[in-house]
Amino acid sequence: MPETGVASVQTIGRASMVLKVLSESDSEGMRLSDVALAVGLGKSTVSRLLRALIDVGYVETDELGKRYRLGYCLYNLGHAARRFHIIELARPALSRLATSTDDTIFLSLRDGDQAHCVARQTGAYPIRTLTLSVGDRRPLGVGAGSLALLAFEPESETDRIIATTREARRPFAAFDDAALREMIRAARARGYAFNDGHIVSAMNAVGVPVIDADGRVVAALSVAAIRERVAPPRLDEMVALLRAEALQLGSMIGRRRDVHELVATEKE
Repeated sequence: MPETGVASVQTIGRASMVLKVLSESDSEGMRLSDVALAVGLGKSTVSRLLRALIDVGYVETDELGKRYRLGYCLYNLGHAARRFHIIELARPALSRLATSTDDTIFLSLRDGDQAHCVARQTGAYPIRTLTLSVGDRRPLGVGAGSLALLAFEPESETDRIIATTREARRPFAAFDDAALREMIRAARARGYAFNDGHIVSAMNAVGVPVIDADGRVVAALSVAAIRERVAPPRLDEMVALLRAEALQLGSMIGRRRDVHELVATEKE
């Protein structure tokens, strides 16, 4: 490898060390001397690395420029990687659910105060409920999957979201503040979200949260069908199928993260 190539690889390695150290610091960040000590490099070398990382948005400083912490751009990259990871892990579950129910299955992820439909699998039933396409977004709470993402958040967070999404929910007449609060209460009591024809009158949907090993809602699985197909006792069967897949998916997300952390620890 040419010398410039070796130098480039070495720089990348050192930059990754700096990022790792900053990722383990608290929200106040770290001083230059602390970063240099932690990575075992000179202050001048670390200062150059930090300046380069600041230029691309991976690192930021406090108002005085004395402490360094991870930048928002790096957070966005990590968030995008996590989303892709969840989508790929969920594909077998979507396929199994579409086969077992014959209806349309959706995977939704939270994006800010919106629910983002990131995957869809149709079943064999001839009347297909395609109320969401991949890429569609709705305010949190609007629709079964979106409601599952919202309802199982802490009370303070649901209160904030209801307040901030009021205008975005205006086109969805059935989802005003009072109605949405009642839907959240009912979802928590049942353990799943139910959309009783509030978007398309002849179509119902059920959604369940996917909860990771840390107890965080990371996704939602939902099934939609014509009203007659989402009624007891079939409703109970759908809920059971969704819950089983959501539980397995949540444990896989946690298990995959634990494996990554174990490998990283062993390398240190």
